[in-house]
Amino acid sequence: MTYVYTPKGTCSRKFTFEIDENNIIKNVEIEGGCPGNLKGISRIIKDMHIDEVIEDFDGVLCGNKPTSCPDQIAQALKAYKRNE
Repeated sequence: MTYVYTPKGTCSRKFTFEIDENNIIKNVEIEGGCPGNLKGISRIIKDMHIDEVIEDFDGVLCGNKPTSCPDQIAQALKAYKRNE
């Protein structure tokens, strides 16, 4: 399933996830933000269960901002779970 999320409070503008029937992330594309860091994050979370990513990324901050791209990924996956 393709799931699109618009992050809030970050430089990234859009997350597009491909998530299989077992809630495994098969691919994620991130528009905007820090390209190298977000490509790395995309590779790291590929083939991970969404609950693992939520646990690892929820609450991660970027400097003095109240969120970050990893935190917004966690928020996106929480929203996905609510709407499954």
